[in-house]
Amino acid sequence: MNSIQDIWEEILRSLSSRLTPTAINTWFADSVPVSLEDYRLVIRTPSEFKKKIISDRFSASIKAVLSDLFSCDFELLILVGDEEYEPDEKDDPDDFPEMAGYTFDNFIVGNSNKFAHAAAIAVAENPGKNYNPLFIYGNSGLGKTHLLWAIGHSIREHFPEKKISYIKGDDFTNELIKAIKEGKTEDFRNKHRHADLLLFDDIQFIAGKQSTQEEFFHTFNYIYEAGHQIVITSDRPPMEMSLLDDRLRTRFEGGLMADIAPPDLETRMAIARNKAARLGLLLPDSVIEYIATAVKSNVRQLEGVIKRLTAYQDILNDTITKEAVDRAIVDITVINDIPTPELIIRETANYYNLSPEDLKGVSRSREKTLGRQIAMYLMRQLTNLSLNDIGKELGRNHTTALSSIRRIEELMASDQAITIVIRDITSNITSSTG
Repeated sequence: MNSIQDIWEEILRSLSSRLTPTAINTWFADSVPVSLEDYRLVIRTPSEFKKKIISDRFSASIKAVLSDLFSCDFELLILVGDEEYEPDEKDDPDDFPEMAGYTFDNFIVGNSNKFAHAAAIAVAENPGKNYNPLFIYGNSGLGKTHLLWAIGHSIREHFPEKKISYIKGDDFTNELIKAIKEGKTEDFRNKHRHADLLLFDDIQFIAGKQSTQEEFFHTFNYIYEAGHQIVITSDRPPMEMSLLDDRLRTRFEGGLMADIAPPDLETRMAIARNKAARLGLLLPDSVIEYIATAVKSNVRQLEGVIKRLTAYQDILNDTITKEAVDRAIVDITVINDIPTPELIIRETANYYNLSPEDLKGVSRSREKTLGRQIAMYLMRQLTNLSLNDIGKELGRNHTTALSSIRRIEELMASDQAITIVIRDITSNITSSTG
């Protein structure tokens, strides 16, 4: 059941279990489905009279069937005759096109993210009063930015007078450099410091950049002391960013820290079903479970697989089979391939003409120790492994893994040669995964 017509026929079959054939024929024989996307079913009927009857008598039943099929709520829009359907423009604030579509309503909550979700809602309801700053951290692709934008979306809706500033860590650095070159630092500061809500994404990218950290420190203080809200995301907690200024670390840790972990199977299934519903794609439970079982650690990849399946259906008129799902999963995971710990250890060892066993061994020779530390650093950068799991891969513990990663970060900040080594090994790993 892949097309909108399939879904409409399923709705009529369900209605037939509670309505007479005469009622079905009278009200629905000449009604046709037009669109099913963004949680809205659009149908067309020939007269205003039929529109009123369907809306008054059957709307709730149709929505209930859609809810059963997709496990989420849908709207019903009924067109009459030749009336054109014009989809609502997506929520696309002038300054923040990236915020469109990312709301609390379409964020799937599970055990792995419910604390962060609840904290984000509390901040959106009372900005500047609850949990300031809010620091959301977790690996890539788990929903941190979705929550960040959902906060902005909610505040823009309920507090339209508030000024919102959104910036990514690397963009903050680039904008600062440009402002200094052009003599426009005051404009740069005014842009962010006078915000009622500062949304700062990927703060880890400013760690180790002294002038950037200094500027952000003053920006943070300005906004915080004015009683305005700050929300920050990162791929790790402040304590694991060894090059982060201590003044910033203490301020981040003085707010509310909320982590997002990889979702469990049940949550992944709910996410996959929700993503499919938004695109008007109804997938059998067996296919949903198959996708959720195959894609374990990255919500963004789940969404990518669903989008690829939609493309197969729309462009190739392809039936959604297990083979089509396999093809979509391969396409997405190749594009977003995460290297294995074994590959990282092997390529790091190869770079130093060592064996993987040399890095896993007990020798503390300078070359083997450095290779071991680099392997741990790259596992932290390129995979979703926890510090504990990284340590285990090389026969060490959580503490050793953390100190090794910090050591490499310090070396990269002071020694360009180490940065080049990291770049070369990373390139080798990427080539091997391609």
